[in-house]
Amino acid sequence: MGCVIFGGTSYQVNHQVSNRMDNCVNQTDLRRTRRHFFARSSTGLGTLALASLLNGDLPGDEVSNGAASAALPGLPHFAPKAKRVIYLLQSGAPSQVDLLDYKPSLEQLHLTDLPDSIRQGQRLTGMTAGQKTFPIVKSPWKFQQHGESGTWLSELLPHMANVVDDICVVKSMHTEAINHDPAITFFQSGHQQPGRPSIGAWLSYGLGSETQNLPAFVVLLTRNSFHQAQPIYDRLWGSGFLPSRFQGVKFRSQGDPVLYLNDPSSAAVEARRASLDRLAALNQLQADLTGDPEIHSRIAQYEMAYRMQTSVPELADTSDEPESTFELYGEDAKQPGTHAANCLLARRLAERGVRFIQVFHRGWDHHSNVQQYLPTIAKETDQGSAALIADLKQRNMLDETLVVWAGEFGRTVYSQGNPASFGRDHHPRCFSIWMAGGGIRPGISYGQTDDFCYNIAENPVHVHDFHATMLHCLGINHEQLTYRFQGRDYRLTDVHGSVVDGILA
Repeated sequence: MGCVIFGGTSYQVNHQVSNRMDNCVNQTDLRRTRRHFFARSSTGLGTLALASLLNGDLPGDEVSNGAASAALPGLPHFAPKAKRVIYLLQSGAPSQVDLLDYKPSLEQLHLTDLPDSIRQGQRLTGMTAGQKTFPIVKSPWKFQQHGESGTWLSELLPHMANVVDDICVVKSMHTEAINHDPAITFFQSGHQQPGRPSIGAWLSYGLGSETQNLPAFVVLLTRNSFHQAQPIYDRLWGSGFLPSRFQGVKFRSQGDPVLYLNDPSSAAVEARRASLDRLAALNQLQADLTGDPEIHSRIAQYEMAYRMQTSVPELADTSDEPESTFELYGEDAKQPGTHAANCLLARRLAERGVRFIQVFHRGWDHHSNVQQYLPTIAKETDQGSAALIADLKQRNMLDETLVVWAGEFGRTVYSQGNPASFGRDHHPRCFSIWMAGGGIRPGISYGQTDDFCYNIAENPVHVHDFHATMLHCLGINHEQLTYRFQGRDYRLTDVHGSVVDGILA
């Protein structure tokens, strides 16, 4: 019996199994013809020569040596404005009526019934479809113009008011999905049904990584503080039909950021390195026999985990941050798992070359008692989001970092239930998001909704358009980033999408 050490634990290897593998490899070698040998050799030498001429890493180099993976050939398609994305996803759907889309007309319309001519027979959820009336409810909170841009913001967002000239508010977003799961899946993957690659996976696949010590795609989950929060599934940052090494790596908010990174046996670095090399060799034998590309993903992930044993503890330790950082982000930033702490961690990840960082904050699904719940959730996210913009800007990183704040759809202007303790139902026809940084024109509002904040009146922006514009900021033609699966070329925007030129810098 032989012995392999991995993670400080020894495993016995049966020599008969090893001999059978060796015999299989020998038989494979014997079947190779001289023509086959020279063809494979010429391809390999040509690829190496090309890599040296380009002075760059080959896609998949991380499999053998842990180097940062390169972009696909030809990417980016043109000079990018942004190198990376920080996406603050507000799961549950924030109310545009109460936060970003000021409608003074609602003062006169308050408690009047929404006209059928405005609703136009729109499909409703089961939660309000049975209502006999649809009384309009104005926002209980005051709006005010801020900054040189004069952008209107709710009083629930006092910290965002300080950076309003750095953001672009898009008021004319729309989608088809009317329920949470298909809607958030649509935003994440360009399709309402599960199974497609997420945005971060597409970018990891297309643009590669800028760092060899951290994943290209990292997910941060904010601790939930609302009892009606929608569930979050790992498939939302999955790789779909792309190789699994492109999926997001979830960091935890409690305990070790990533499970099993600590080596309980405290084995020497040399021993861990030797065990990984031996394990990679065994996996490579299997890859040669089967041709399964997922084995290369496995090798790459073992290598990444080895590097993360050093890089992640250093990343998560914010004790080296000056006190001014916590004054900017707020005291919540000292509590792991809060939105502010995750925004700070997102900046630290961006500094270290992570390509796509997504922060999930749940709790925006307010079907009742909006006046009670919305101020709490807005306060949880306001300071951290604004601090992230200011922090990136003062570090000269905002111009090359695309920051997005968005939910999966909007909320109705009419009351769900009793207007005295009103809720707001799902509303896919119009809602608001904001974007900032690399490639986005700052200090503007784009698109308009009608006086009822119910339909889009000017410059509609669909989810596919949103995705196409994100990719454009990163130097990608959304129609050309494709992957062939089951005989078809797939892309993030499916067969739709147009770049929204009006919000580009």
